Amino acid sequence: MKYYAVIDTNVVVSSMLRHNSIPGAILDLVNSNIIVPLLNEEILNEYIDVLTRNKFGFSEEDVKDTIDNIRANAIVLKREQYLEDFIDEDDIVFYEIVMSARNTMDAYLITGNIKHYPIRNYVVTPKEMIDIINNAKK
Repeated sequence: MKYYAVIDTNVVVSSMLRHNSIPGAILDLVNSNIIVPLLNEEILNEYIDVLTRNKFGFSEEDVKDTIDNIRANAIVLKREQYLEDFIDEDDIVFYEIVMSARNTMDAYLITGNIKHYPIRNYVVTPKEMIDIINNAKK
């Protein structure tokens, strides 16, 4: 079974900082084509911008490999505007992409900053997403 999800940048960063972690497992599921990333150019550009910041010290090759793997498995969507309040305006695009996807498919937004988004059952932490996948296997 495939799961469609917008992956917040903090999950991608966390997966690169600690591959053997729950966020790392999310990217492993992307690479295994179990989670299909949903994105647009803004999200992809944010990934690149954040991952190439000196404070993280990721190699150019590691960033390129991560972005290439996400891009290879992704579905690109158009933003659909929704009127919601956000703590961080940079988060709006992630929510709008998941809402656009939810018009035609069951989709999730995976984030480590759950409080930055409206409370919805499809806005989940990496652990909750893994639990959803594991519970579906039972």
